[in-house]
Amino acid sequence: MSQSELYVSLDIGSSSIKVLVGEVDGGSLHVVGVGNVQSAGIRKGTIIDIDATVQSIKKAVEQAERMIGMKINEVVLGIPANGVLLQDVKGVVAVNSENREITDDDLDRVMKSAQVMSVPPDREIVNIIPKQFIVDDYGEITDPRGMIGVRLEMDGTLITTSKTLVHNILRCVERAGLNIREIYLQPLAAGTFALTEDEKDHGTAYIDIGGGSTTVSVFAENRLMSTSVIPVGGDHITKDLSIILKTPTEQARKIKHQYGHAFYDDASDDELFEVPVIGADSKDQYSQRYISEIIGVRLEELFDLVLEELFQMGVRDLPGGVVLTGGITKMDGILQLARHVMKTRVRVHTPEYIGVREPMYTTSVGLIRYAHMQEEYFGKLSDASPVLAIEGTEYNTSTKKKAFEKNTVKKPGIFSKAKNVFDNFFE
Repeated sequence: MSQSELYVSLDIGSSSIKVLVGEVDGGSLHVVGVGNVQSAGIRKGTIIDIDATVQSIKKAVEQAERMIGMKINEVVLGIPANGVLLQDVKGVVAVNSENREITDDDLDRVMKSAQVMSVPPDREIVNIIPKQFIVDDYGEITDPRGMIGVRLEMDGTLITTSKTLVHNILRCVERAGLNIREIYLQPLAAGTFALTEDEKDHGTAYIDIGGGSTTVSVFAENRLMSTSVIPVGGDHITKDLSIILKTPTEQARKIKHQYGHAFYDDASDDELFEVPVIGADSKDQYSQRYISEIIGVRLEELFDLVLEELFQMGVRDLPGGVVLTGGITKMDGILQLARHVMKTRVRVHTPEYIGVREPMYTTSVGLIRYAHMQEEYFGKLSDASPVLAIEGTEYNTSTKKKAFEKNTVKKPGIFSKAKNVFDNFFE
C-alpha cells in the first residue's frame, strides 16, 4: 500500500458541477486540482436533460485535467438527498474461523446480512452505515475485528434512494467517460467532516444551501439521523434580483456575489452601483441596502422552511446548534440573519485547504475524505490510480501540488473509455 492515496470527487449540483483532485497522505488532504463549471440540465438536484448534464461534467473534468496535466478516469460520486430514506437494519452471523477470532470476512458477511431485506423495486441501496457491533451480547463496539466470539451482530442504517434518480446520474457519469470508484450520500460524506465530534454527538442541524435546493440533515449520537431536501436555494435569490431590478439573470448573479448582503441593518446605504435594465439602454442605480432587503426576505423564508422541516423531522432541540454551508453562505450578513431567525447558535463551515477555501467545496472535500476513511476502515485501498498519465509525462504529486498552489495551467487531458457502471456499483 502506498503512503498517499489519490482521489477524484464529483459533486453534481443544480448551479455548478465540481471536480476535485485530492491526495490523502497520513490523514491530511492536499488538493491538487479543481474543476468548477456552471451546470446545465439539472434542476433542484434532479437531472432534466442528460446531454446537457454530460457536457457540464466533461467541462468540469477537463478543467481539473488541465490543472494536473493528467486525464481523469475514476471518480468518487456524491448522490443528492432527494427522495432518500433511512431505515434501521440488523445483521447477524456466526463467526466462521476455528479459533473464533472475528476477521474481515465476518465483518463483510454481517454487513451483507443487514442488507437482506425487502427493498422496493423502485429503490436502490446507496450506503449502509454501522451504528454498533455486538459480539456475544457485548455492544457498542466500533470495530469487532480481532475480538473472540461466537456470534456477531450489527445495528446499522440503510440508505436508499430513487432508482430512477440514481440511474440517471450514473448514466450521465458513464457517458462523460468516467468510472465510479464509490458512491456516497452527499450530506453523509460532507457532514461527517464539516461537523466537530461534539456537534455530531450532541445534535446538530447541517444545512447545505445549494443553487436549486437546500439539504437539511440532522446528526446526533455520532451518526446521520435524518435528511431531506427543500426546493429553495441560492438561484431563487438570483431570480428575485433579476425580476425586481429588471436586469438579465447573469447580471443579477454578479450583483448577488459582488454587492449582496443578507442582513438589512448592517448593509451599506452610501455606495451606489449601476444595473443594466432589460430592453433599455439606460442603467438604474441601487444601494447595497436596497438589494439586501430583497435577499433578506428570500433567506428569511428559507430559514423558516428549514425550521419547519426540522419540526417535521421531530427535532425539538439542537444542543449543537446549526452549521451552514454551500456557495451562498459566504455572503456577508448571513450569520446574523440565520441567528436572528433560528434563535440558536449558527456557524458557517468553510474547508481549510488551499484552492478550495469556499463553502461551495464542502461536499467535494467531504466525498474525498469520507472515501478515504471508508477504504481505510474496510481495507479496500485501491491499487489503481484515478488519473492516468498523458503519454510522455509522469505523475508527481508534490510537483502537481506546487503547480496547483501557483494556479498554473497544464496541457489538457484526453478521456478514457468508461466501463459500464450499472452492475454492482455498491460494494
